[in-house]
Amino acid sequence: MCLERSMSVDKIVAMAIAGGARIIQYRNKQSPLAVRLYEADILSKLCKKLGAMLLINDDVDIAIEVGADGVHLGQDDMHIREARLRLGGDKIIGVTCHNDLQLAQQAEQAGADYVAFGRFFTSSSKPSASPASMDTLQQAAKQLSIPVCAIGGITVDNAPALIKNGAQMLAVINGVFGAWKIAQAAKNYAKLFPA
Repeated sequence: MCLERSMSVDKIVAMAIAGGARIIQYRNKQSPLAVRLYEADILSKLCKKLGAMLLINDDVDIAIEVGADGVHLGQDDMHIREARLRLGGDKIIGVTCHNDLQLAQQAEQAGADYVAFGRFFTSSSKPSASPASMDTLQQAAKQLSIPVCAIGGITVDNAPALIKNGAQMLAVINGVFGAWKIAQAAKNYAKLFPA
């Protein structure tokens, strides 16, 4: 268990940013709206101060309310075109595409700024998610003109294979926020990418 977890969410996220995290995704599906707005607002201000970007998972309204840099949408969330109309052209929209290259192509055509595939490995945050293949990642990297993100059970040890096969971004929860030293864990991932 991470000793740093007893700290507030902004302090924990600040450690990840200090270690090299450049995009923070706020994902909280359980708390009441007031709590999610409060936490998202704190993180929005923190990310602006520390030079990181904040994306809100699934919720365009919260992203607008707190002035986040964008959203990450699942397949059952608001359509990309509607999100773009509401957010404006300068905000980031990412889309989960599971293991489906056609969904990624459609997302790019609809105006997504990046797509995410996964889960690639056993994931504690999404244990029932369907697996994604390295072949899909390779094909996406070749066929799409927007960045490709890999999600799911990513560790420092298995991340290089994802990067080698085309992942330009990694979405990591437990590998950073479940670590004994959050800043060092983030730094270990950041070092995997060329400067």
